Amino acid sequence: MPRANRVVILGVFVADTSYRASRLPRIGETILGRSFVLGPGGKGSNQAVAAGRLGAEVSFITRLGADAFGAMALAIWAEAGVRPAVQRDPESYTGAACIFIEDGTGDNAIIISPGAAAEITPADLDAQAGLIAGAAVFVTQLEQPLDAAVRGLEIARANGVATILNPAPAQPLDDAVLRLCDYLTPNETEIGEIAGMAVTDVASARAAADRLLARGVGTVVVTLGEKGALLHGRGRSVVVPAVSAGPVVETTGAGDAFNGGFATALARGADADVAVRYGCATAGLSVTRAGAARSMPSRAEVEALLARL
Repeated sequence: MPRANRVVILGVFVADTSYRASRLPRIGETILGRSFVLGPGGKGSNQAVAAGRLGAEVSFITRLGADAFGAMALAIWAEAGVRPAVQRDPESYTGAACIFIEDGTGDNAIIISPGAAAEITPADLDAQAGLIAGAAVFVTQLEQPLDAAVRGLEIARANGVATILNPAPAQPLDDAVLRLCDYLTPNETEIGEIAGMAVTDVASARAAADRLLARGVGTVVVTLGEKGALLHGRGRSVVVPAVSAGPVVETTGAGDAFNGGFATALARGADADVAVRYGCATAGLSVTRAGAARSMPSRAEVEALLARL
């Protein structure tokens, strides 16, 4: 069975409740916000929507509650061409996130309650082993339980499927987990936490990435925001510049856009540096729009942007 263009993603869907205000309130304080938006989110779901809009044959493994937020998830996936591999749990709720967005900068702070997706188990991944084995690329993050992510990575690795771990939210990872990662895609904060050192610039990101290569990661891709991304492997290290598509409106979901674009390009057979550039272009477009999943661009938009450079 041909694998080209097939991406399988394990992760969490949450309904994003996004609030804009001039600043975060202090404990015990109430402030007036500028706006409120309810929409689809969750790192894994955002990445799946990005890959779907970019034309990948993408399947998404997760759990949902039997509620209105679960219906929202199914609707956004249908719109983006994402094939759900989903269990509905009537005894739990679909996840939700509280997102604060700072006026002026577009920076964000987020609280996530994953709900039913917090109950994803390794057995759920075993049940989808055939789906994973037929992919070109398998992607996961750390919003669902770690043992489920590890089982997905194990199944993918055993079947010759390229593996991407986006280690967010960051948590300690032992060497056995890192050895399952063909690509690890942290941001500057996450790589610092995992490597156990401060990361403040490209030089320190390279030093942290070296630590993770020594522990078994195949290639480290550090997203650097407006500086682009560092592609760091054995025998090569390059900063791929950010791709600007216009003024920044909101950074929520930018990392997910990058990962969805990166995975899609790899699934089509692109070299890692080309895939990183594709991910940067996807992220560059996403930050010019509000929302997380709703900000993900189409394949035509990304390719038109790259053609202008």
